[in-house]
Amino acid sequence: MKVLVTGGAGFVGSHLVDALLAKGYTVRILDNLTPQVHGADQRVPGYLNPEAEFIQGDILSVRTVRKALKGVETVVHLAAAVGVSQSMYEIEWYTKNNTLGGAVLLEEICSGKNKVAKVVVASSMSIYGEGQYRCDGCGPVAPRLRPLEQLREKQWEMRCPSCGSPVRPVPTGEDKPLYPTSIYAITKRDHEEMYLTCCFSLGIPCVSLRYFNIYGSRQALSNPYTGVAAIFSSRILNGHSPVIYEDGRQMRDFTHIDDIVQATILAIERSEGDFQALNVGTGRPFSVLDVANTLIAKLNPGLSPQIASQFRGGDIRHCYGDISRIRTLLGYEPRVRFEDGITALTDWVREQTAVDSFEKAHKELVQKGLTI
Repeated sequence: MKVLVTGGAGFVGSHLVDALLAKGYTVRILDNLTPQVHGADQRVPGYLNPEAEFIQGDILSVRTVRKALKGVETVVHLAAAVGVSQSMYEIEWYTKNNTLGGAVLLEEICSGKNKVAKVVVASSMSIYGEGQYRCDGCGPVAPRLRPLEQLREKQWEMRCPSCGSPVRPVPTGEDKPLYPTSIYAITKRDHEEMYLTCCFSLGIPCVSLRYFNIYGSRQALSNPYTGVAAIFSSRILNGHSPVIYEDGRQMRDFTHIDDIVQATILAIERSEGDFQALNVGTGRPFSVLDVANTLIAKLNPGLSPQIASQFRGGDIRHCYGDISRIRTLLGYEPRVRFEDGITALTDWVREQTAVDSFEKAHKELVQKGLTI
């Protein structure tokens, strides 16, 4: 079987490519080697598997996409501009590359001029906005954004939207209403809804995978808009304290790249998840402060986290995954414990060099009025 992986030269895509080749698939990569991830020289990364066919090109180009789809039976669409905070002021760029780019690929898939018989599209936990909560008086609740007045008072925890009482986070399932809080999240919701809708209409099996917070080797350490583990690692590697927004107690579901790859291959190979959106996580919440302290302990114990006590536009408080659906349908089971995965990450980080551009990214947020 021939598989096209868009964004296949990136963090997630390259690991998936390796795993697919190891299983005997024929793999083609389409990637534009965007400078924000791959550097100004747009050099093909040294880790990219030479056994895969590589096409450097833009997903916005119909001609390029048509060429990439030739002879392909399965498409895994990962290509996207990534970054919650940056998306709040680079609105056109994110919408063009993500929503429009995804539409170009989808239109070609649905044209009837190719052999595509399965599609897996990368969605994101960010489309939920806030996660699921429980109020002792009102039961399960799905609040939207915290009020600005509350954030200005540095009252970070969520409150019940009905009675105003404190609420506690619980695992977030796929049926929770979607309240995306950033342009990036909106574009990932676009991906999910466009692909599931069109593929269902044409009878092309499609699965949307809502990836939770991914970490692991090959993350772009010099990209200040990538995942928090990579941003913190870059800071620490350069002898700088990681900066934490709010109070650091916000919780996320940190999922190792190996488990992301596992879930994606299961979605390719099994039909039970077709035409559905599935969470891909661990179900174990860890605070951002936990992650910072763990990375510091392993990479530079002389540092301490810097608590900014500021809200950053597009951020949420708590969200971690209910993974019962993907367990039941696809037999997915997270294999990499956070304690082991973070050790593997730091072993890799020690061998890297990184440009710490966090201050520049933070300054842009301040200038745009996106911090409180």
